[in-house]
Amino acid sequence: MSLAVATKYSDRIRAAIDIVGISNFVTFLENTERYRQDLRRVEYGDERDPKIREFLLKISPVTNASQIKKPLFVIHGKNDPRLPLNEAEQIVATVRKKNVPVWYLMAKYEGHGFSKKKNVEFQFYATVMFIKDLLL
Repeated sequence: MSLAVATKYSDRIRAAIDIVGISNFVTFLENTERYRQDLRRVEYGDERDPKIREFLLKISPVTNASQIKKPLFVIHGKNDPRLPLNEAEQIVATVRKKNVPVWYLMAKYEGHGFSKKKNVEFQFYATVMFIKDLLL
């Protein structure tokens, strides 16, 4: 949702924080753990169908990243089985090409969200710094 807001309403926000967000619906569906694919295809649509694939690409945040004009903080765990790390890497690389400030926090030993105390605390304080830097 944060990436959708950043692409559609960049004129109404000061920044966006993306925590384990989908940046490309097609690559997400192709790369999520196999046991999750059928359930996610029911939820989002089957990317193997050409018409649905075209629609999913059209609405994907990475496709619309040129509309992101405000700073972005992307947070992701390297070992996320639900949402592969490539989702974070795609949006970070694409937005950085547009010279929009991007903070990127990737935790090497985390999955879908941070659970280790030191990483949770680091994420919290990094988020505070991001907000402080942009809003105060």
